[in-house]
Amino acid sequence: MRVFLTGASSGIGEALARHYAAQGATLGLVARREARLVAILASIPGRHQCYVLDVADGAALQAAAQDFIAGGCPDIVIANAGISAGTLAHEAGDLHAFRRIFETNVLGMAQTFQPFVAAMRVRGSGRLAGIASVAGIRGLPGAGAYCASKSATITYLESLRVELRGSGVKVVTIAPGYIATPMTAVNDYPMPFLMPADEAAWRFARAIERGSSYTVIPWQMGVVGKLLRLLPNALFDRAFARAGRKPRGLDL
Repeated sequence: MRVFLTGASSGIGEALARHYAAQGATLGLVARREARLVAILASIPGRHQCYVLDVADGAALQAAAQDFIAGGCPDIVIANAGISAGTLAHEAGDLHAFRRIFETNVLGMAQTFQPFVAAMRVRGSGRLAGIASVAGIRGLPGAGAYCASKSATITYLESLRVELRGSGVKVVTIAPGYIATPMTAVNDYPMPFLMPADEAAWRFARAIERGSSYTVIPWQMGVVGKLLRLLPNALFDRAFARAGRKPRGLDL
């Protein structure tokens, strides 16, 4: 099995890399932090390829994809790279964070999948798995950029799934709730049903193997998400106006 994975240097990405390496997969690992990638590569079994790049850089990602395809079309491509930061509408400086979040979370996902679609269609099989978030179900105060980006990825993945219907290529949308990673470690508000990253990776891999069209992990957050979606705007606004907010000013 060959797996191409972005955002592999920490959190969910690192946990997925360790999971698939333990299963004997050959990995193509993508991340911005070279030292972290090298350390992970040295600690997992098997021979793998590493690509140090930013998924917002389409040319670099295209080159990495073509290099990995040269060894065989991957069975699974996981667009996991993502960044998060609090943003406020009245802060002009937060527009930079807004742009970076969309470039990474949305454009980066599309640029991750694009180089592999044609080869997978010719072969008639494969999995394109996108890591979205329950944060994409409703907009939360102080997290407009992150919520909007994850809402966009959910819609993009749905479009791609229908586009590839009948091709043999499955598009899998995974919407995590709270997973214990460096990204959530900065949150100073309650995180219900917080799940360890290694357990999340195991559950993600099962959903990818099944070819699930849309999965929320942990499932309890799926129930919460559905209830929030049904909540009238007036009640939602009142309930979340004072909700905890993501820290601003993270290094993106």
